[in-house]
Formats: sequence, C-alpha cells, structure tokens
Amino acid sequence: MQPFELSLVEASRAVRARELSPVELTESVLARIAAVEGRLGAYVTVAADAALAAAVRAEREISGSGPRGPLHGIPMALKDLIDAEGMPTTASSHVRAGHVAEGDSRVAERLGAAGAVLLGKTHTHEFAYGLTTPQTNNAWDHSRVAGGSSGGSAVAVAAGGATFAMGTDTGGSIRVPAALNGVVGLKPTYGLVPRTGVTSLSWSLDHVGPLTRTVQDVALVLSATAGHDPRDPASVSGPVLDRFPGGDLRGLKVGVPRNHYFDRVTPEVEESVRGAIERLAELGAELVDVEIPMARYIQAVQWGLMVPEATAYHERSLRATPDLYAADVRILLEAGELTSAGDYLRAQRARTMMRDAWARMFDGIDVLAAPTVPMTAAEAGQEAVEWADGTTEAVSDSYVRLCAPANITGVPALTLPVGHDHAGLPIGMQLMARPFHDATVLRVGRVYEESVAGAGRLAPLAS
Repeated sequence: MQPFELSLVEASRAVRARELSPVELTESVLARIAAVEGRLGAYVTVAADAALAAAVRAEREISGSGPRGPLHGIPMALKDLIDAEGMPTTASSHVRAGHVAEGDSRVAERLGAAGAVLLGKTHTHEFAYGLTTPQTNNAWDHSRVAGGSSGGSAVAVAAGGATFAMGTDTGGSIRVPAALNGVVGLKPTYGLVPRTGVTSLSWSLDHVGPLTRTVQDVALVLSATAGHDPRDPASVSGPVLDRFPGGDLRGLKVGVPRNHYFDRVTPEVEESVRGAIERLAELGAELVDVEIPMARYIQAVQWGLMVPEATAYHERSLRATPDLYAADVRILLEAGELTSAGDYLRAQRARTMMRDAWARMFDGIDVLAAPTVPMTAAEAGQEAVEWADGTTEAVSDSYVRLCAPANITGVPALTLPVGHDHAGLPIGMQLMARPFHDATVLRVGRVYEESVAGAGRLAPLAS
C-alpha cells in the first residue's frame, strides 16, 4: 500500500509511530495528484512547494518535540471558498480572478495550528451555487458529475489526492459530492465550525465541514476545527467533540422516515439504504417509524432563504461585472432580485416552525437514517431525471431535495457509503440527530462502518 492510499487515521498512526514521515506522505499524495488530476480536475490550485516545505517543518517538529496531535503532518485540501493566507480564493469564478487571501480563515488557522499540511484549493461550483461542480469529474466514472458544490474536495479525497479536505454545505454541498464519490462527509450543527474567512452563499444556511475516507477520520477533523469564534456572528459555544465516538448501538432509537426521504428515489438507492438501516438494527438499534414534519414545504423554504441571501451577498459585483458569472449562477442571482421582503420573511417563519417540529420529532428518536441523495451520479450535462411516477425533476433539485432539511433546521448530518448501483457507482446513507449531537451521528456511522467490508477504499477508476 502506498502512502496516498492511507486513511487519515492510518496515516496519523504511521506518522506518530515514526513509520512514515510527513514528507514521504506529502510526496506520495502530490505524485498521486499529478497522476490523476488531468482526468479529474479536482484542484484549482496545487501549492506543491509550499506543501513540501510545510511537511519538512512538520517532520522536524515531530522528530523534536513530538506530534501536536493526530493531524500533524497530514496533507489536506481546502475548498476554494476558504481563505488561506497568500493563496488565491477564487470561488472557481472569473469574478474573483487574481484575488489572494490576506489572512487565514478560522478553519485554516485551526488546521494550521494542528500541523496539517495544505496541498491547495479544490474546485467548487461557482460561488457554491450549484450541485454538480462542472469543472470536476466523478472519481468513479469520469463521464459523470462529481456533485457539488464541494465536488473538488470529494473527488480529491476519493482519488487519494488529499488525505482529507474541507468543504461547505448550504443545501447538501458536502453530502451530495461525498455520496456520489463514495466518501464520508459531515455537515456539522449550524454554528459549530466557524465560517470566518469563508466566502458565503447563504449566511443562514452555510456550514463548514470535513470530507474524509472514514467516519473515524471525520471525528479527528471535527475535533480540530469546531469551537466558538466571536468573529462569526452565527458561531456558538456548543460542545466540541472531546472523545473518539465508539461503543455499540444498544438502546439507541433510529428513526426511519415514512415520507419524503424514500419518495422518488431509485430502487437501488432504496434497497441499499434500507439494507443499511436493517444492519443498524442487527447491531442493536431499535427502528422507529417517523413522519417527517412539513415535508411539502422543504424545498420552498430552502430556496426562499437561499436565493435572496445569495443575491444580497453578490449585489455589487452582479451589477458591476455580470458577464463574468457563469450563466447558471447569474440567472439564479438575478432571480433573487425578484424575491420580496414578504416572501423572505415567510420563509424565515416557516424555518422556525420546521425547527420546532423537527425538535419534537427527535424527542422520540436519537438518529434519523435516510438516503443522502435519491440517485447516484448523473451523466455530465444531464439536466433532468424522469421518475417512475411520471414526474420530471431537475438534477439539481433532485440532489438538494433530501439534504435541505438539515440545512434549514441546522441539525448535524453525516453521509457514508452503504452500497453501489448496477454501474458500480456509490450510494450514500445520511444520519441526522438533534443539534449538537454530532457525536451521536459519528458513533452510529462508525459502528456501521466497522461492521462492513471495504470502508475507506479509493475509487477504483481513479486508481
């Protein structure tokens, strides 16, 4: 096994045991990027020289005083919305051409303090306003979409081009590409990981979180990045993950949705996810049927919040340089100018009601288990999907439909691989819990992951 094939936990153990140096690990990952990047397009910027210099410093520090923690010397990537001092933050847009960050985002600062080695910036759907990331190809089938908007981060991790990566999630932008590329992704509780120095799409829906090869890896990254930051008005002083999730599932109640989450999903997705839920029962969990409250309003509330907030953020540049935006993003931003204050306030009121209703739902369960997305990776350029009930749905609407509730309510949501379709493409299961119970979804995900074979493997078409 080559170093780039190691998960974060495996690489960290090898580095701390002095069996693998940060330089060897970083060189291996950079060589992997060079070998597959031409087919994948995961990166906007690869800062190879800076990464190797950071790896040399990490090796020297570990040899001297020992590792600072489990991320010391581990190569990682940041989505191209997340500032790192001296490195471009373009949001994969011509609007930001030439923009260089003057300081670190809070997340980059914390990862740097933990000793992580920054490889570079990964592609996003322009300004995170999309669910496909057209610049990037799926790691399992290069003719299919990577998912978005954190597509570059997911593909880099799936292909061995980063040991872990950071993304953002406004309507599924961590979980969608993670599911479509067979990796693990966490949208933490709203406010748990600060967004200072991160380009916004929709301030009341934006989250920052990790994409990794295993659930255990996610726990390590969350521990390093979570915590209050007074510079982020939405940041909270919630509980930071202070222990490695483990144990068994005895006494734990897993909610199985009767509505919404299994409506209009492919048979293969339903079969794989229901099979994974039954596996949780075999591992000791009690399954409880639940009704998803206010399901008919989910997409209206998501778009009612996101569209005007995104347009407000881009107001000046949209008027100054509209032709620099990609057509799909420009149309959405211009549509936001037509949203009335009354419509936005109604969406806010509905969000409050939905949060309260979800809190009551979680009074009877510990975790909600459901599909992450209703179908596997679409063909590049595919605009719509036809469902068995005769309805036609835009691909982007399909991907956001099952992820949006966790953004609206702010609950933690973890996706992990649970199977493959007939074409060998990954299928993801989503685990959600009440706010600040991030450790609970990680515990359930880890127990499931340890009970099945093949967790953490690289995408075979990229190997």
